[in-house]
Amino acid sequence: MKNISHKLLRNGIKYMSNNSKSLLLNNTYGIYNGTWKQGNGSIINSINPYTGNVNATIKTATVNDYNNMITKMGNAKKYWMNLPSPKRGEIVRQIGDELRKYKIHLANIITLETGKIHTESLGEVQEAIDICDYAVGLSRMHNGSIIPSERSNYTLLEKYNPLKKHVGIITAFNFPCAVFFWNTALNFIAGNTQIWKGSEITPLTSIACTNIIDKVLNRENIPGEIASMIIGTGDIGKAMALDNNIELLSFTGSTEVGNSVGVEVAKRFGRSILELGGNAASIVTPNAKLNTALDSILFSSVGTTG
Repeated sequence: MKNISHKLLRNGIKYMSNNSKSLLLNNTYGIYNGTWKQGNGSIINSINPYTGNVNATIKTATVNDYNNMITKMGNAKKYWMNLPSPKRGEIVRQIGDELRKYKIHLANIITLETGKIHTESLGEVQEAIDICDYAVGLSRMHNGSIIPSERSNYTLLEKYNPLKKHVGIITAFNFPCAVFFWNTALNFIAGNTQIWKGSEITPLTSIACTNIIDKVLNRENIPGEIASMIIGTGDIGKAMALDNNIELLSFTGSTEVGNSVGVEVAKRFGRSILELGGNAASIVTPNAKLNTALDSILFSSVGTTG
C-alpha cells in the first residue's frame, strides 16, 4: 500500500487537500435533486475502515423524500430528453474534464471510505473518465437504420428514443465511483433521467461524485434533477424496485438481494440490469500455481476490497 493510503486511512479527512474536502460540501446532505438538502430519515456514519473513526455523519432520506424527488424529476425529463444527443454529449465531455481535474481528490475520498489502496482508487476514477470519453463518441454515432417498406412510397426510419420514465441506479460499496459513472455517462447520452442510491458504507463518495456532476449542470443551466442522488437505507432501494416511475433499474450487489430486486421489477414489467456476486470467493485447484493464486486472492480481497 502506498504511503498516501497509510496517511489517509490513519489521519482521515485531516490529511485531505482542500480540493478533496471541497467535493464533500456540507457532508450532512443526504439528498440532491438540483439543490442539496438534508433528508428526513435517520443518521448514518461514514466509517474509516482502517481506524474505525467516523469520517462524517449523514442525514438520510425517507421513502417520502424519495417520492418527492421522483415528482420533481418528472419536470426536468422533457427538457433533457429533447436536447440533441451531441449537446448531451457535450455535458458528458465536461463531466469527464471535471473528473480529470479532481481525480486525485476523488480518489482520496474513495480510499478513506472503502480502505482501497490509493492506486486502485485512482484507477477507479480513471474508469469513470474513460466511460465519459466513450459516451461522448456515442453521442454522435447512435444513428438508426433506413429499412425497406412493403408499401409503395414509404420509408421506414429507425430512431433511438429515451425511456419514457426514469432510470434507477443502486451501487455497491467496493466500486462506489466507477459503476455509477458507467451507468450515468450512457444514461445521459441516451437522454435518460436518473436517481442514484449509493451504498450506505460510502456516502461521502456519493456526495463527491454528484458534486462533480452538479458543477457542470449548474454551469450549463441544466436542471440538476436529471442526476438526482439519495442516501438512504434498504427501504429506498425497495421503493425503487417497486416504483413504476423507475422504468429501468440498474443494481450492483449480492446475488441474494439482486434476486429479490429482479423479481420485483419483473412483476411490474420493468427492466433491470443486474451485476451480482459474493465477496471475493475463490477456488484453488490441486494443480494451481500457489504463489500466483495467493497473489490473485490477496489482490481481489484487499486491493479492490472484495
